[in-house]
Amino acid sequence: MPTPAILSNSHLDTDAVRQARVDLAACFRMAHRLGLHEGICNHFSAMVPGSDALFLVNPYGWAFAEITASRLLVCDFNGQVVAGDGVPEATAFFIHARVHFNKPRARVALHTHMPNATALAMLEGPPLVWAGQTALKFHGRLVVDDHYNGLALDEQEGDRIAASMGEAEIVFMRNHGVMVVGPDIATAWDDLYYLERACEVQRLAQSTGRKLMEVAPEVIEHTAAQMRSGDGEAARMHLESVKRILDRDEPDYRA
Repeated sequence: MPTPAILSNSHLDTDAVRQARVDLAACFRMAHRLGLHEGICNHFSAMVPGSDALFLVNPYGWAFAEITASRLLVCDFNGQVVAGDGVPEATAFFIHARVHFNKPRARVALHTHMPNATALAMLEGPPLVWAGQTALKFHGRLVVDDHYNGLALDEQEGDRIAASMGEAEIVFMRNHGVMVVGPDIATAWDDLYYLERACEVQRLAQSTGRKLMEVAPEVIEHTAAQMRSGDGEAARMHLESVKRILDRDEPDYRA
């Protein structure tokens, strides 16, 4: 792999980088509150603003509830920690580095084993059924990676996961979890949150044993197009609401 062009340390102390750290730390904290975490596993990453070769990621050994803006690491695609104390968890590096490297459009990558989405990834057939309005947000935007190969502990598996994404923003990783990618932190967070909500309500409906009432195909397409319209304002407002809640209850995430 070619050695990336590393930004000087001064470029890691800009307002844009600081804001990215705060926004990503907020996502970790709210994910913990909502039960989207799993011990010290799972990982969120975001490309450093102004760089195509460095990314922010959580350090190994710290739970989502413990993440702060300054605790996030800056890593390059070769596995070197450019800034921060600690190292990324091995699968975090091999999944996220390869996704960012192979999919430049994926400026942010959020990987979780969140319970409802992961439960649907364990079942035969398509994970999401187009029977609820929230699910329609993801119509035409997701794929299923059917090839679970164990832990991602090398570049080859990271590359395979990245290739499985195609042009999708949401990947159901069979027998594993989910990956959400996006152009910015707010958009990716908004998708991650609503994906779990869509999966939760589907699981609840399916638990009744009654047949799901799927939405008519023409309405699916129409509604999905409605949800894709706009400039991302709703996602930005969603993240701002998350930060307001955290500023009141646990403001140390900004530290």
